Amino acid sequence: MDTKNITSLTKNKDVIVVGNLSDSYFAIDIADFLEQKTDFSDLIMLKTFANSEFCPRFTAHDEDDYSTIGSTLAGKTVIIVSVHRGHVSRNELAMRNFIIARAAKDNDAKEVILVEPELFYSAQDRGPKRSHGKTNFEREMADLYKFNGQPFTARLYATLLKSSGIDMVVTVHNHSVATHHEYTEIFGENNFVNLFPDSLFNYYIHNSGIVDPANTVLIAPDKGAVDFVSSVARANGTNLPIVIMDKIRTGERKVHMTVAQHSQYPLSFIKDRDIVVLDDMVRTGGTIVACCKLLREYNPRKVIFMTTHFHSSEETKVNLATPAIDEIITTSTLPSILNRDNQGRLRKKMAVLKINKWIASYLNERLNMNVNIEPPLYVENMSDKNPRSSERDKKS
Repeated sequence: MDTKNITSLTKNKDVIVVGNLSDSYFAIDIADFLEQKTDFSDLIMLKTFANSEFCPRFTAHDEDDYSTIGSTLAGKTVIIVSVHRGHVSRNELAMRNFIIARAAKDNDAKEVILVEPELFYSAQDRGPKRSHGKTNFEREMADLYKFNGQPFTARLYATLLKSSGIDMVVTVHNHSVATHHEYTEIFGENNFVNLFPDSLFNYYIHNSGIVDPANTVLIAPDKGAVDFVSSVARANGTNLPIVIMDKIRTGERKVHMTVAQHSQYPLSFIKDRDIVVLDDMVRTGGTIVACCKLLREYNPRKVIFMTTHFHSSEETKVNLATPAIDEIITTSTLPSILNRDNQGRLRKKMAVLKINKWIASYLNERLNMNVNIEPPLYVENMSDKNPRSSERDKKS
């Protein structure tokens, strides 16, 4: 495609959305919602040399204008969208982020924003020294020893992003106190944006038809989920009741569940009601299954599990196939969950909320782009094996 005056094809020529992979549909959708008229593959070439080294090249300029060499991105905000889809490692994607950001800054971009919904290396949020990770608990010797010989990778990744030219990081529902501290220290309070899907989940609960909102109770599966569940309960001006659970680990993969002493309601309150269990992520599903099995003993009408980040492992799929859970709702922060093979048997009771529109809505507001983005701020995706899929088709 002829790149001459290519930025005139975008609604806002001062904002450029690109991905770190040429087939990143997550990035393409965000660009579309922000009304970027030009495919980002025509704005940046993602080249790899014969020796396997990555070398991107921004092409959003007039090829005949030699006066702008080295400053072709002057005055522009570059948004790099980065998600892990499985066929390219996080290590490679991280390196691509550094190099794309450096290409933007070496060509005078005003601002570079990284959108990484499931922030790389953020789970490695502590190191072997007390200064390696801010926590809300006193780190004892056993906790320090657990990280002995390892790097404090959350700080490393944040530092490398900043050094490469990233000015702002936008992520989704990162629960790590240590990671939040590192990023706010390095990027500043206003330039580390941790988007919480509380209003998104609340909207879905009230508008999807999956539950009766007037007869719904939210469940916090442990004390770590209380703040998020409370935010979902109060979002959009609502006031949903909450039951708080407590867990006691009895082994590496075993937990005992009970209702917390400070719970707003007892377990008997959930009888004949729809209940929604909410958590930030699922890796094995052990805690959630133990929670939902206990809840089932109190005869709720329906049990829904909603989570932001869904790590699709064989253990997760086996555990969550339990009849104790009627449906699973997650988001597309890990886009591989949209693949029916990754859903496995869970596709019969799973729906994925594609959140590209929601993220685009935030960027639209933050950058004053004045694009009209209407709710709902998600696109629901589910297999036709899910009974609700045919019901939804009949209504439409």
